[in-house]
Amino acid sequence: MKQASIRQRTLGITFSKGEATACLWAPQLEKAELLLHSQQAVLPLEKDKWGYWRTTSKKIAPGERYSWRLNGERERPDPASLSQPEGPHQPSQALDPASWRWSDRSWQNLPLEDYIFYELHTGTFTPEGTFAGIIQKLDYLKELGITAIELMPVAQFPGERNWGYDGVYPFAVQNSYGGARGLQQLVDACHQRGLAVVLDVVYNHMGPEGNYLNEFGPYFTDKYNTPWGKALNFDDAWCDGVRRYFIENALMWFRDFHIDALRLDAVHAIKDFSPTHFLRELKQQVNELMQETGRPYYLIAEVDLNDTRFIDPLEKGGYGLDAQWIDEFHHALRVSAGQEPTGYYADFAGIEHLAKAYQDAYVYDGQYSPHRHKFFGTRAEQQPGRQFVVFSQNHDQVGNRMLGERSSQLYPFEMQKLLAGAVLVSPYLPMLFMGEEWAETNPFLYFVSHTDAELAEAVRKGRRAEFAHFHAQGEAPDPQAETTFEQSRLQWQLQQQEPHQTMLRWYKALLEQRKKQPALRQLNRRQLEVSHNQKRQTLQLHRWHEGQHVLCLMNFSGQAQPSMLPTYRQEWRKLLDSADPQWGGREAAPAHCVAGDTISLQPQSLVLYTSRRHA
Repeated sequence: MKQASIRQRTLGITFSKGEATACLWAPQLEKAELLLHSQQAVLPLEKDKWGYWRTTSKKIAPGERYSWRLNGERERPDPASLSQPEGPHQPSQALDPASWRWSDRSWQNLPLEDYIFYELHTGTFTPEGTFAGIIQKLDYLKELGITAIELMPVAQFPGERNWGYDGVYPFAVQNSYGGARGLQQLVDACHQRGLAVVLDVVYNHMGPEGNYLNEFGPYFTDKYNTPWGKALNFDDAWCDGVRRYFIENALMWFRDFHIDALRLDAVHAIKDFSPTHFLRELKQQVNELMQETGRPYYLIAEVDLNDTRFIDPLEKGGYGLDAQWIDEFHHALRVSAGQEPTGYYADFAGIEHLAKAYQDAYVYDGQYSPHRHKFFGTRAEQQPGRQFVVFSQNHDQVGNRMLGERSSQLYPFEMQKLLAGAVLVSPYLPMLFMGEEWAETNPFLYFVSHTDAELAEAVRKGRRAEFAHFHAQGEAPDPQAETTFEQSRLQWQLQQQEPHQTMLRWYKALLEQRKKQPALRQLNRRQLEVSHNQKRQTLQLHRWHEGQHVLCLMNFSGQAQPSMLPTYRQEWRKLLDSADPQWGGREAAPAHCVAGDTISLQPQSLVLYTSRRHA
């Protein structure tokens, strides 16, 4: 079977040289027709041996509303629709993404090691809740020190309120956010400011409402299940069409929307025992696109299997993904900060495991996992630091709490500064979650806007059941309620108030030092040493590059603790100190130290020293 096209999208409605081609994959239908609603016209389709129905016509113009008629009976929107202006149940709209005049010809994607991610949800990031609203904040993000914005999924979902993981039209951009044109404008504006754009996509499941895929073909399989329902069909009968569908989707974002990187949601739930795993095939075709366009694109996985096969290069038998999230760093960091070890946190021993995360990336790399009741993980010895994304907050770790509390509601001000520093001095790619840089106090709750009452009630019940093993108290907020969504909006005015203003300055200072200091900017995991004191709850992280050394001293305890500076450097000069009064602290550490000095680390604090002279 012919693979997905590198040069252009082939599924749905496409335009070329004054005419349109309609293409629908529906291998088990006996008849398929294209309905043009404004013209009240019906165009018959012809089927090839692979199950693709096609017609070419000059009657179809951009903006045309259309549907497919299946077996002469049911009318359904296009599974490969680029626009659903009236939502997932109504006709599709034909679009030509190539008609957008880009102004980013001089843009070159950043090296992956220079990515500093800022994850945001379009609907709650600004009062407008649109792509246009985000554009108004790009200069702020640039000044903050961010180099890449990461959009939570924007695929069309029912209603106007959703995290995005219930999308049912992977090719269509959410209408209430600004649609396809709005996304192109945002990407263009980001590139004008030197910002990369990462898009979160979901290839492991589909949302429940408006999901008509099974009426077109065997998009799902009964062989496997996921936590969200039936698995997509990547290795069962007729799987070739499904694989092509999602590969064309990925290529479209890179080619037609100029997206710089895709974050692939929960790839451990992509079930595929084919000789060539779907992710490996995806990477191969992205590589072909890079050769065609001359632009680099990145694939970043969310995966919790601690299996380097996902990020090992193709030539070594891996899937070739460029990077992955590592939740284990987050879990170890949170337990170090005082998080109760319940649920999946039960596997983590705090400061000891945080030290291991700095050193080895994976905390579990072959040991027995009490939470999983099995030996778990493999060693990640050869993988560079740029292949791991770390964070102290993200949409899951905040929103999966029953009340959606951010760090600002869980930890004292001093601990929040320490958490930020612990992420930004790591030898990995750092990610911020929107609003954390000014200690946003509003929660980030789970919200939906399903139109099916039974489904909405099922989501409510599922949300309550989700917290049983966390022993949470009280009632989970109603995901369907508009107030739940409104409570999750950022409060930009907090930046003008204390202590939020100080927190924002602290984040800017941390980001500046990360970019400025070669020992922090270079993500060499071999030029790193880490030690910890379990009793005192302190940790020393030492990183170096070409003679420049950075020492980060962290105290996670509630009392001042002694910390002796290493003897392998003669002099140490302070760069940053979270306990300094200028950052709202109580007592600053010495500005200069010599080898072997012992300083007093203030409670819940972080001090950063640098040295260039040899002992």
